[in-house]
Amino acid sequence: QVQLVESGGGLVQAGGSLRLSCVASGRTFGSYSMGWFRQAPGSAREFVAAINWRDKITFYSKSVKGRFTISRDNAKNTVYLQMNSLKPEDTAVYSCAADYGGFLSRQDEDYDTWGQGTQVTVSS
Repeated sequence: QVQLVESGGGLVQAGGSLRLSCVASGRTFGSYSMGWFRQAPGSAREFVAAINWRDKITFYSKSVKGRFTISRDNAKNTVYLQMNSLKPEDTAVYSCAADYGGFLSRQDEDYDTWGQGTQVTVSS
């Protein structure tokens, strides 16, 4: 079983940047894929980005591509989400998730373990 803990959320003005971190423990980090999702109040959970474990192949939702970057440091058991050019519509709780199967997926049901989430608020 993997435990995930996110950090790095906060309040930022539109156009600003934040970097989220997600630290994993409890299982070999390098053997599974990681994803970031977000959920705004009253909305369904939305895929943001994902990265696989070996090749570090990434993909993104259309709404964040070109602004957000997902990366991972297997030596530190950590995955990051660098968020630039933030917009008020990026406001949400951001959660990281682990897919033990090692596949890249945008479907939340494909992920096995979730962190508690970290709040990101972008003011206009």
